[in-house]
Amino acid sequence: MGYSSLREYAIIGNDDRTALIDRTGSIDWLCLPHGAAPSVFGRLLDDERGGHFAIRPTDRHDVEQSYLEHTNVLQTRFETQGGTLELTDLMPVWKDPRPVTDQHAVYRRLVCTGGAVTTELECRPRFEYGFAPAEVSRTDSGYVATTDSDAEAAPEWVGDHEEPLHLERCGDRAFEMRSTGDRIVGTDTLTEGETVWFRLQYGQPDDPCSPGGCREILESTADYWQGWADELVADARPLVEGTPWHDVILRSALVLKLLINEGSGAIYAAPTTSLPEAYGEDRNWDYRYNWIRDAKFTVQALYNLGREQEARDYFEWFRNICHESPDEIQPVYGVHGEWDLTEYELEHLSGHRYSSPVRIGNGAAPQRQLDVYGAIVQAIYETLRHDGVLSATDWRAVCAIVDHVCDVWDEPDHGIWEYRDETRHYVHSKLLCWVAIDRAIELAEDADAEDADVAGDVPLEHWREERAAIRQAILERGYSEERGSFLQHFESEQGLDAACLLIPIYELLPPDDERVEATIDTALEELATDDGLVYRTKDSEAVSAVHGTFVFCTCWLIDALVLAGRVDRAEEIFETLLEHASPLGLLAERIDPQTGELMGNYPQAFSHIGIINSAIYLASAKAEYGDLTHDPQAESPNRAPLFRS
Repeated sequence: MGYSSLREYAIIGNDDRTALIDRTGSIDWLCLPHGAAPSVFGRLLDDERGGHFAIRPTDRHDVEQSYLEHTNVLQTRFETQGGTLELTDLMPVWKDPRPVTDQHAVYRRLVCTGGAVTTELECRPRFEYGFAPAEVSRTDSGYVATTDSDAEAAPEWVGDHEEPLHLERCGDRAFEMRSTGDRIVGTDTLTEGETVWFRLQYGQPDDPCSPGGCREILESTADYWQGWADELVADARPLVEGTPWHDVILRSALVLKLLINEGSGAIYAAPTTSLPEAYGEDRNWDYRYNWIRDAKFTVQALYNLGREQEARDYFEWFRNICHESPDEIQPVYGVHGEWDLTEYELEHLSGHRYSSPVRIGNGAAPQRQLDVYGAIVQAIYETLRHDGVLSATDWRAVCAIVDHVCDVWDEPDHGIWEYRDETRHYVHSKLLCWVAIDRAIELAEDADAEDADVAGDVPLEHWREERAAIRQAILERGYSEERGSFLQHFESEQGLDAACLLIPIYELLPPDDERVEATIDTALEELATDDGLVYRTKDSEAVSAVHGTFVFCTCWLIDALVLAGRVDRAEEIFETLLEHASPLGLLAERIDPQTGELMGNYPQAFSHIGIINSAIYLASAKAEYGDLTHDPQAESPNRAPLFRS
């Protein structure tokens, strides 16, 4: 059938699982029992071998897709010459705790809303990333798919599916299905008012599929999402009625919530792997993990959204990370705490639109990235400015990180973009080392005022000396008068990097500093397209080609422009960026500036976090909406003491 454009995909999910569904009603990506597990439907990465679960009219049809208001429940409406059909897709979630196995399911409701529509179904699981075709058999209530015992076994490092898939249906019509080879198929005609439910369950269902039970699942799932969104609107100042990007912020928040693991508080960078940065290239990576570099922006977004519980959970994640020996802290972890993310290539899969290789795992995990220390300390710092407290043990762990930064900041690393060749002295890495020391100094000064016992024996003078040394190195070796910009790394006068737009955001320099203003101008002239979409780098010695504009880098430019008082230009770029989102408001990592096509893993948490924070920066700058930003320097009148003994 060929590949759908990424902008034609919607996302549904719950807690630790997501599925991507295209406009034709096909589930083309689903990993079970969790988001980093092997796929059971992977047509997104191989049209022939990946597997899918499609439900659609047999006749030619027009399609409209939307989410049930303020939810992650998807509705696809098909209009044929003979009638109209509505397909509702969801993964169950409840306000009250339920066994996690109850969430290992996808519910699909078909309703004929007018006339008569002949509909076809094809469910073709392919276990272990397509290594293992399904062996399908009939049960009393439907069909069960297990790994074909005669199929070639997947390599040990792929993992396996210990549970089968059960497909059941119930409703006004039987909707006759049958198994044929490695799939389940069926065709039936629904007339106005008739409803059929399908439940795809990973593992043994606890109860039979019934129309009443399915309706209850739909109602409870919709209630959960709408209740969560209502709390968001009530608690988050930037979502007050009248803010121009209310709906944009809300959809991005709902996407972010889908990518949060409720058990650990960690966040998937994206639900997919190996969606290419550019077709025919080999820069295809697995993003189903939690990157430490996302921390500051994620915490900022969650607090600005009023989601204090999710922010606290994320804080706990970083509290645990910071207790590791500093030289053993990785830039990326599995969302369940996995540290071994050994990277492998799945050579049997053709890749999305034949762009190989398909990778699982991520080779960046063992890299040395010095920016992770600043990201951790900044995340802790921002959380403490709201409602967190640090124990003496936590504070000693922070001190160990800062002492380590003082020892290693002047060494090279792989940088924020995780280049896999030689290490360099990246300006962004130095900036985040400065952030780690600067924020820790402020915490220590607060601790000294609050609890001298906790703050005791902190080598503040040494920290201040190292902080000053880093700042001096960045200003002297990281800025080029000739280019009129901060550079990518110390070794070259050529390379530009959008990460340098973070210098005023992290407050190394004020927004009105002439070097900051020059960097913004250079980014607009050399890193941005005419309409303001930003490439990550230019003239970089670390990467030979630049593929597509980067959504989050565009958001950094917007934020820097707002801080510099250039709000009108920032708003123009933001509106342009939003025009490139999918019809459902979803964004990938990148945008191809020539075609407008979405590229890279999708939907991307980093992109939607950027949208949230940039919308808040802009809304704050518009006088009619008042001050909506989170000022990390501002003292909250309701904040508890920073430390506890």
